[in-house]
Amino acid sequence: MDHDSALPPLPAKVDLAVVGAGAVGLAHAVEAQARGLSVLVVDAARRPVGSTARRGGHVAITTQDSTALACALASRERWLKLGREAGFGVRESGAVVVARHADELAVLDDLVAARAGDATLLTAREVADRTPVADSAGGAFLPLDLRVEPAAALGIVADWLGGRPQAHVAWSTAAQTFDAGSGCTLVRTSRGEVVAKRVVVAVGHDVGQLFGDVGDALLPVRRQMLRIAPPLPDGGPPADRLATGPVLVGASTLLRDSAYLHSRALGEVRERLRTRHPDLLAAEIHLTLTAQHDGSVVVGDGRAPADATGRSEDVDELLLRETAALLGTGRPSVRSRWSVTEVVRVPGRGAHDPFVLTEPMPGVRTVTVADGLATTTALGLAPRVLDALV
Repeated sequence: MDHDSALPPLPAKVDLAVVGAGAVGLAHAVEAQARGLSVLVVDAARRPVGSTARRGGHVAITTQDSTALACALASRERWLKLGREAGFGVRESGAVVVARHADELAVLDDLVAARAGDATLLTAREVADRTPVADSAGGAFLPLDLRVEPAAALGIVADWLGGRPQAHVAWSTAAQTFDAGSGCTLVRTSRGEVVAKRVVVAVGHDVGQLFGDVGDALLPVRRQMLRIAPPLPDGGPPADRLATGPVLVGASTLLRDSAYLHSRALGEVRERLRTRHPDLLAAEIHLTLTAQHDGSVVVGDGRAPADATGRSEDVDELLLRETAALLGTGRPSVRSRWSVTEVVRVPGRGAHDPFVLTEPMPGVRTVTVADGLATTTALGLAPRVLDALV
């Protein structure tokens, strides 16, 4: 059977064509449909399988900065609203960042001071009361952070959107070329042509396949993730706190998230890791433990070496070692392993900003969210992009 022949025809003309049905693409499509625009989303896959769909589902609001923080805060409200309307779970779980050294706690203290009530400093006892971590120097509770299961959520959003008035979602449909016309763009796809008044291309690291100059400013990075079996005995308080409590974040994320960059104590953290744990720095281990509905835990993430053609066992071992050290357990049992491709800006190619927005031709806007922040910021970024397209 010809699979394409069984698919419904594409609309001949729409107000907005969106290429890519990940978090960024769907965010723009949902926003456009809410504004009364006709929308077509095309994606070469049959369901959401991109990088955002394979993340752990931590929506990290509080540790963003500047424009990313504004977009994250707006995204938070839109995630909650979309969860209610489309019918998927969004947990207001918050997150706890665990400090195991005094310098890490000092960085968290600076964050709490800067966030004016949106973060709370925790003692070691309070960390143990909220999480399964029995041994720490303290931590910070971030109540605004959310937890979703991204693959399921994106699939539900796409199905919900496709049932809305003037909205179409076309799977197994690859965008091929774009021809600018007078006030519109002809979008050629693997299933035919569509005329769109405006086009948003949100295909992550694949943007270079459509617009080479845009791809030249981005560097794809493979980040390794794991799913581990429930690491704690069933039925005990620690296991319950891991399953139903906040997302658990290791202090190595202090070197990644932009909100921490203002802390003077961050240099001490970096220097201590450089001298005592250079392997963590080299692999850019950013430890986050996000419990899933079946009791398993998604552990992320670490950067695969640029010269490695396959998976790095060393990075996996670092993730498992740090997870065991944080939880005070033996080596976790791995259920599955995978990688996601994240994009970062090429050094020297722009400001330290996760949003890479370009207009390669009139009426066509590429939207790429770098540094793995699509799930956290896309729903808040989309209104800004659409405002500029009008």
